[in-house]
Amino acid sequence: MAAKGIFKEMEGKKMLRLENINWSLEDGREILNNVSLEIPDNKLIVITGPNGGGKTTLAKVVAGLISPESGKIFFDGQDITGKDITERAKLGISYAFQQPVRFKGLTVRDLLELAAGRELKQPEICELLGKVGLCKNDYIDREVNASLSGGEIKRIEIATVLARNTKLSIFDEPEAGIDLWSFAGLVDVFKEVKDKVNGTLMIISHQERILEIADEIIVISKGQLEDSGSAQDILPKLISGSRTPRPCERGAQA
Repeated sequence: MAAKGIFKEMEGKKMLRLENINWSLEDGREILNNVSLEIPDNKLIVITGPNGGGKTTLAKVVAGLISPESGKIFFDGQDITGKDITERAKLGISYAFQQPVRFKGLTVRDLLELAAGRELKQPEICELLGKVGLCKNDYIDREVNASLSGGEIKRIEIATVLARNTKLSIFDEPEAGIDLWSFAGLVDVFKEVKDKVNGTLMIISHQERILEIADEIIVISKGQLEDSGSAQDILPKLISGSRTPRPCERGAQA
């Protein structure tokens, strides 16, 4: 179904606007087909849809990891279509990968300070780790290496995104590669974070528990915008249409 005629205007200031975005693989297969949408400010937005529908590609286009073949991207009214990931990061867009990178020899403190671009005082580090449910005494000087669990590294990555104090924070399937207990804790972290930060959180996910905490939901299917609107309007449609995991299947998928 084409995006035209189905997009519903979201409430609030429009921070991000995509106009007629197209992107294809080298073999010519269309991944994004004429996608137009708007992302409001100070909201938790979840982009969902079937696997292979274009969700992650859309997130990478917004972050500047890949460039659209055609279309325009506007951020706070500025055309950023031609800007790369570094330039977009300076404007206030951050991107968290499905599988966070681990850094042997680098501590959590080091990573947070690199993200912030300055030396952080102890109370600032405490506050950042506290927001993601980690005790500073256990983690502040710990190496970001294989000794950390999937859930721990995800929380630390979220803390680094918060340290950047960005206007738009993009999380690509944060549930990937973590166990059920870590996933439950991760959902709680996002619930806490959305009430404590200024700016918009954009989460790419098909997990119902993450969809439940969204302010707005955008559905991408077969490379097109299928639906968008408030979570209370969209989630019942998704559940009735069996496009999201049922309650017994809510755990993370590896």
